[in-house]
Amino acid sequence: MADSLSSGGRDVEQVVAALDGFRIELPSWGFANTGTRFGKFVQGGAATTIEEKFADAAQVNALTGASPTVALHVLWDLPKGKADVPEIKRLEQRFGVSAGSINPNLFQDAEYKYGSIANPSAEIRGNALAHLLDSVEIGRELGSKDVSLWIADGSNYPGTQSVRRRIEWMEAVLKSTHDALGEDQRMLIEYKPFEPAFYHTDIADWGMALELTRRCGPKAKVLVDTGHHYQGTNIEQIVAWLLHLDALGGFHFNDRKYADDDLTLGSIDPYQVFRIFHEILSASVVERANVAFMIDQSHNLKGKVEAMVQTVVTAQELYAKAALVDRAKLAQLQQECRLVEAEECFRSAFWTDVRPMVKEWRLARGLAADPLQELAASGYVEKITSERSAKNAASVSSYA
Repeated sequence: MADSLSSGGRDVEQVVAALDGFRIELPSWGFANTGTRFGKFVQGGAATTIEEKFADAAQVNALTGASPTVALHVLWDLPKGKADVPEIKRLEQRFGVSAGSINPNLFQDAEYKYGSIANPSAEIRGNALAHLLDSVEIGRELGSKDVSLWIADGSNYPGTQSVRRRIEWMEAVLKSTHDALGEDQRMLIEYKPFEPAFYHTDIADWGMALELTRRCGPKAKVLVDTGHHYQGTNIEQIVAWLLHLDALGGFHFNDRKYADDDLTLGSIDPYQVFRIFHEILSASVVERANVAFMIDQSHNLKGKVEAMVQTVVTAQELYAKAALVDRAKLAQLQQECRLVEAEECFRSAFWTDVRPMVKEWRLARGLAADPLQELAASGYVEKITSERSAKNAASVSSYA
């Protein structure tokens, strides 16, 4: 409760209310070895099994109190499909964190070289649909709300594919997937302007994703990945539009300098994350409740668990800053077109050092005052590095 904190006042109450309701999902793949298309950099403490991923996620949640769910990747985490569901349930019970969004893989198999749900081959499109339907069933059995779709389909050269026919093929597969969803399930459609396709990507921006959700039905929503935009894109304006249209399903949070860099959240442009959170907090309670916050990053150089704790802590601090915006005052200043005063009202929340308030919130809830410092003192990273180094070293040859 707010009155359990020593500072008191409106600011603390705003921060407490925001942090008590803030949840951000961890990606299982964020704990495993990753890299770039030029190579992979193996870390001794990286998770090598789904059990180790759950263990690491539980550690992050215990330190931050904000991440009780783990996004699962069907191909990487459930290679046997539905047959792996009992093991996931066992891990949930053991580690106290639950399966979150279910992420199909429609980009890795060689047969998807020319696309998955937009492939010219009806057989391959059928295979992609079967995988999507299996993913929906996995989500249903695990009680997961969201099936999160990133479609890597596209082409590299003009004239080599029919853009319009591929739209029709996508619509058909996605509609079939939507219709298979359970009563409490949703389908989140992500977009990306380029990579791995470099001439055209089949779902390149939020407008295309939005139209596909409309064609599919009410259980389909748009997923915004903060790295999946051209330079200079006003992402918070996209967020405002999607909220207005009741079409925003969730986020994949990360940061970028040039393209889809998958850097840790807030490491390049924390002000942008603040602005996005402001739009979310400006929405109604009902609208906010339907927006899922998820992390999607590639910790190639930073330690896996350390980077994840750092990210969640950063997200909490930026969300707390956004909660401090005096929205009633800001609305009045905006209405009167008092530009400098409105901007200062907005910016003053961003420049507020919320760390003391966030620290008090943590202590009042039995959490570590400084999660990163507590992680370092716990010896957890050294322990998992000792236990996993041999397995990770043996895996190096598989990246050759």
